[in-house]
Amino acid sequence: MANPRLRSLLWWRKWAKKDWAIAAVGFTIIIFALSFLFDSRADDLDLTAADDLVDLTLLQNAKDRGAFCLDGSLPGYHFQRGFGSGSRNWLLHIEGGGWCNTIASCLDRKTTPLGSSRYMQRQVPFAGLLSKNPSQNPDFFNWNKVKIRYCDGASLAGHPESELKNVTKLYFRGQFIWDAFMDELLSIGLSNAKQALLSGCSAGGLATLIHCDNFRDLMPKDANVKCLADAGFFLDEKDILGNYTMRSFYHDVVNLQGVTKSLPKNCVSRMDSSKCLFPQEIIKNIRTPLFIVNPVYDFWQIHHILVPDGSDVHGHWQKCRMNLQYCNPGQIEILHGFRSSLLNALSDFQKKEEGGMFINSCFIHCQTWVADTWHSHTSPKINNKTIAEAVGDWYFNRRVVKEVDCPYPCNPTCYNMEFA
Repeated sequence: MANPRLRSLLWWRKWAKKDWAIAAVGFTIIIFALSFLFDSRADDLDLTAADDLVDLTLLQNAKDRGAFCLDGSLPGYHFQRGFGSGSRNWLLHIEGGGWCNTIASCLDRKTTPLGSSRYMQRQVPFAGLLSKNPSQNPDFFNWNKVKIRYCDGASLAGHPESELKNVTKLYFRGQFIWDAFMDELLSIGLSNAKQALLSGCSAGGLATLIHCDNFRDLMPKDANVKCLADAGFFLDEKDILGNYTMRSFYHDVVNLQGVTKSLPKNCVSRMDSSKCLFPQEIIKNIRTPLFIVNPVYDFWQIHHILVPDGSDVHGHWQKCRMNLQYCNPGQIEILHGFRSSLLNALSDFQKKEEGGMFINSCFIHCQTWVADTWHSHTSPKINNKTIAEAVGDWYFNRRVVKEVDCPYPCNPTCYNMEFA
């Protein structure tokens, strides 16, 4: 039976199953792990931490700007006002949820919360880095906090020039949505920010990387502005059959939704624009201080980049990709190679003075917006520091933070997913 504290969130689990079915034919991802199936400590999970539910607000300026979700509905966000010493500090978090790379997968998506505000929850809990509880979120608890809902399918980077509205009635307006969000948030206090942090998870983490410098440029010049990408460092790696499945997928996303205009100009001038959607290229151009949280055994990347559907014809990876405890020595060696690829892709970034890293060896995806993986007595730790402590130390310049975990299974503090 499900943990009682998860029952109110089980609709996410149902959506995850639906998305797995879509992924089998169209490579649309599962929602990123609200239905955690963790290890033996799962009964102790507290995803909401009793924080207040925060109402959905629709962007009223979106219509005039032509900023629409895939189905033409208005984008939305959840806003919790800061207080006390945090009243002029802002934390923005961009929701994740994959991408759509074909007309068919975008049409499927537009009848879900990831493509339409008509299907979004009207209230969501704020936990983890969005929590107002100082014991759960010691450095950012009293900041103004915004959860940006994700409804375009291209990491807030699509452009309408690529639309086929008359045929499909799909809107590819991700960049317009981002611009409309910034306009509205600036008008309600973001323009006076003393400190600001743009964050995002999964596809929202990729959106954070894409828009990080623009976010910095919109803030007051004397504000302390930084960015945090959680589980958004997707690799341009071969799958177990030697195919660049993710590269092909990103190529389709970029071409379908007109993403090129939102990517770094000096990158798209040198190579195919779809390669410029990979974080290892984007971070070469980011001027704003950046922190990267990423597991080296990211379950989404293992499921969709390393061992995507269709690559494991004989089912040798079936158990391993659902639970690392069932991986044989040869598979563990391949997984360690995937780990090495991530660390190699981050090697230059690791040398940047203003950059921060928390790269743990857990079989998980997003970790910052859930209480038990962000900051609790059972949170994943590296050198006895939680993710929240590492991010806080980096943001406030208390110490240099370049945390890289040892290989699986050396870290007993990890939450590791266990899929049925």
